[in-house]
Amino acid sequence: MAFIDDLTFHIKAGVGGSGVVRWRHERGKEMAGAAGGNGGRGGDVYVRAVRDLSILERYRHTKKLESEKGGDGMRNSMHGKDGKDLVIDLPIGSVITDGRTKRKYNLLNDGEKISILKGGRGGLGNEHFKASTNVTPFQFTPGREGEEADFHIELELVADAGLVGLPNAGKSSLLNALTNSHAQVGSYAFTTLEPNLGALPGGFILADIPGLIEGASEGKGLGHKFLKHIKRTNRILHLISLENTAIVETYKTIRSELKRFGEGLDEKKETIILTKTDMTDEKGLEKAMKKLEKFNKDILYVTVLDDDSIKNLSDQVVKRLRK
Repeated sequence: MAFIDDLTFHIKAGVGGSGVVRWRHERGKEMAGAAGGNGGRGGDVYVRAVRDLSILERYRHTKKLESEKGGDGMRNSMHGKDGKDLVIDLPIGSVITDGRTKRKYNLLNDGEKISILKGGRGGLGNEHFKASTNVTPFQFTPGREGEEADFHIELELVADAGLVGLPNAGKSSLLNALTNSHAQVGSYAFTTLEPNLGALPGGFILADIPGLIEGASEGKGLGHKFLKHIKRTNRILHLISLENTAIVETYKTIRSELKRFGEGLDEKKETIILTKTDMTDEKGLEKAMKKLEKFNKDILYVTVLDDDSIKNLSDQVVKRLRK
């Protein structure tokens, strides 16, 4: 299933119900008095944040969504029923842009609910127009149209930390080991084709962002589409595999892409994580750390083949996120 993080469709609030012309009937009188009720209000439209990244898939082929129409007025002065509101569930992190007003709505918290369109008012029945000078009114008004617009939905992941690094840096494997996630893992570049999420102890959310390559900020590879998802993370976990012989160049490549993309990505708190320590010895690890300390002294290391190593890294990452 493809990861959907960007779509547009038309949304319309409900039309108000119409007022009606009705009469009270009394014995011996054909029209004893006006008794037409007003129409009900059309349903409003809301967006609601849910913890489900895949929910946008349900709207993949959607062209239009509309809330319920208000009921028409009835006899005996009874008003029509209000239309049912439409609640559109979207993933946390969604940015909803009203194409009509250009107003943006941000869903940042689970269960958050925001009104985006108002339903039309119900029309007036003939009883409303009754007066001493108009005893038998035939006037009524139709319900008003509800608000409508094209809306653009863009998902920007909300996570406490985002895993970044070149393809095969070990992001998916580490996410699986730390959070019992089920991200796809392979021995080839670009295994990850969509962001994956997992939860650390304490409920801290990690996002595995697809591998970046040099030029990602300009559209090369897969990572450029997902750089935007790092914008709302509090910290970047920069993974570098110890399989790399050019440790410094590898580090600079990712840092350069973050800076070129903008949005303050290169200014976020960063923890370097050296992965695949099983591929080198203690001297090799110390040498790599010494090279990187010139740029950032916050360096951790791990191998997913050692449970103690994973536990230690998890504790260290949680400690940083709590700050």
